[in-house]
Amino acid sequence: MPNGRLNAVIKPSDAVSARWACLTDRELVWCLRFHQAVRQRWAVRLFAVISRLGDGVFWYVLMMVLLLTEGAAAIPVVSQMLLTGAVCLALYKWLKAKTTRPRPCARHGRILPRVAPLDEYSFPSGHTLHATAFTLVTLYSYPTLAWLLLPFATLVALSRVALGLHYPSDVLAGALLGAGLAGLALQLPFTQL
Repeated sequence: MPNGRLNAVIKPSDAVSARWACLTDRELVWCLRFHQAVRQRWAVRLFAVISRLGDGVFWYVLMMVLLLTEGAAAIPVVSQMLLTGAVCLALYKWLKAKTTRPRPCARHGRILPRVAPLDEYSFPSGHTLHATAFTLVTLYSYPTLAWLLLPFATLVALSRVALGLHYPSDVLAGALLGAGLAGLALQLPFTQL
């Protein structure tokens, strides 16, 4: 090392960790504000129910309803949703294991988890990732469902911050990844199933 300054050399992983910690600290302020703004019992319950439905219940029911009402015509869409869901799950689990970002409720004593988290880490928001992907895949073939799916997906994303489980960047990353995976899924040849 020039001048014998080993300590002055910052490894790329250290620089990334420092930026990650800085982003997390900045976002904690916004998480706390949003968490405190959503204090009314009815609002907390609404977000808790939306979040629970976003665990998968809503999407499984949607797939069944599409199959029951549309018959064989819905098979390509439901197949795309299932494949997209599997890829989303694998990607989000891998990212959470790599980033190990603690949830806001684990970082700040005044942010209480209003529902039990499904796992330990927060990045990215799996609920938002799936909600975005499923919404876009479904709307490609059934645009008339926008009145239901767009508000629901938006509420799922908001619920994750309101419930103290995610940072805004977790939700944004989940939405972007979900949109990208939906775009890829829509390129696959499912129309001839």
